[in-house]
Amino acid sequence: MRRRLLWGCLLLVGVLVVVTVVTTDFGESFGGRPTGERLVRMEGSSHWKDDRFVNAEPTEMMKEGAGAATLEWFTNRAHRSPSCPLPLVRDAGKRLATPPSTELRITWLGHSTTLIELDGARVLTDPQFSERASPSTIAGPRRFHSPPLALDELPPIDAVVISHDHYDHLDLQSVKALAKKGVHFHVALGVGAHLEAWGVPSAQVHELEWWDERVLPNGVRLVATPARHFSGRHLTDRDRTLWTSWTVVGPRHRVYFSGDTGFTEQFAQVRDRLGPLDVALLEIGQWHPSWGSIHLGPKGAIDAHLMLGAKALFPIHWATFELGLHDWNEPPETLVKDAEARGVLTVTPRLGEPVEPSAGERGSPWWRAFPPLARACPIEG
Repeated sequence: MRRRLLWGCLLLVGVLVVVTVVTTDFGESFGGRPTGERLVRMEGSSHWKDDRFVNAEPTEMMKEGAGAATLEWFTNRAHRSPSCPLPLVRDAGKRLATPPSTELRITWLGHSTTLIELDGARVLTDPQFSERASPSTIAGPRRFHSPPLALDELPPIDAVVISHDHYDHLDLQSVKALAKKGVHFHVALGVGAHLEAWGVPSAQVHELEWWDERVLPNGVRLVATPARHFSGRHLTDRDRTLWTSWTVVGPRHRVYFSGDTGFTEQFAQVRDRLGPLDVALLEIGQWHPSWGSIHLGPKGAIDAHLMLGAKALFPIHWATFELGLHDWNEPPETLVKDAEARGVLTVTPRLGEPVEPSAGERGSPWWRAFPPLARACPIEG
């Protein structure tokens, strides 16, 4: 009996290994490990300590109540995914063919993927166009909606910026497709090892530490700015690559992109060194109060916005993947109510809807048309 049980366990482990290998592109999804000159540069960073990167401020990964939150994952009754198809603007490609009249236009393509058109440059943030935010093709968080603008419909891209190496921000297939077009990737220290492992030519990869910057041919600057988060793509590489926010600085306009971050006093440094900011793209969803100091949530996003001193707050990191415990549409509702009370201007377009905040285009609270358990779905359009 014991022998049969042992063989059964070994067989199960073997099946799991085979399935894992096959569904992760034979392990390619896990990325690469920094070595050589790249590792030497990482070890020389002021943010590298005890063989890994650290935040500028002491950072809790978990707060009191984390155990209860784990149980809540299986027991709470939140409507963590929408019950109806979300409204996608499908003609973005046509709209983007005409340059923005104000020289600043932002198109939210889901989660933290946005297309920023700023003073003649097109910058794509954290491109995630795959079905799942996972190393596996058959398991892991699945999209609520298809990308409103497909990869092959994107206009020519001047630069891609990537905030960190988590699967909902750094996606293997999206990177490969963009690399074939000759797009240049701007990433934090160490993340280039993943791209190198995926066959992206080194000439297309630029690794930056906080406050490093690169200038695009048209003069727009990409500045790696501080964030408060963590990194890793598998069990043994926690914090072995840096995480960052990005500030896109042009002659006329300036946009801040948070990536994933908790609240940090360094927002004030971004304001003082790179402001005034037109728009702050800030994460609001897929968070929980017990998850330490590594995510903002809607209330934290308003605090961050006020410290950054931006003219408008554009919420991201919601309505695409189920990664938190809240109702899928709770973060934007909390955000707009608190923002109104605190005098903060918000910009909430539909997915795929290009907006020019400087022209007064603000979007609408479109998520209110989607009750948790709708019997009749609203008509798209």
